[in-house]
Amino acid sequence: MTEEKNIILTSDQILQKTKRIAYQIYESNSSEESIVIAGIAENGYIFASQIAKFLEEISPLKINMCKVIINKKNPLQSIQTSIDSSEYQNKSLVLVDDVLNSGATLIYGIKHFLDVPLKQFKTAVLVNRNHKKYPVKADYKGVSLSTTLQEHVAVEFTEDGKASAFLM
Repeated sequence: MTEEKNIILTSDQILQKTKRIAYQIYESNSSEESIVIAGIAENGYIFASQIAKFLEEISPLKINMCKVIINKKNPLQSIQTSIDSSEYQNKSLVLVDDVLNSGATLIYGIKHFLDVPLKQFKTAVLVNRNHKKYPVKADYKGVSLSTTLQEHVAVEFTEDGKASAFLM
């Protein structure tokens, strides 16, 4: 038996929401010269890269990309970043993931960045599920959903840069 997939967001809708989030990030950081966009590997980083692409088109901000590697099954394990902490110290940083589910991945990602003084710290997600285990919120979100605990949200990115979000 195959799982039934219900499309939450089409590729065009994701594109539109990504652009809107980029504009919101720029609005919050218009006085900055540069910003760090930190995406949680894998899908969060892909989504972060798309946000960064739009930010480069609409703003003069210098974008510094950072890949955040978190073991989602065991987020207490050491967290790795693709750039040194000195590159985001005293900077404005946006931590990005595709789906805010229980909040565990995002809150441990936030905890990692709190070890370094930041100018501003915000979070962005494409899909925000409204039943979290941890007190974490997304500052920028594509869509908010009320789902049951048994339902699963997945975002699938294709090689050509398109994406879809599904409820299973």
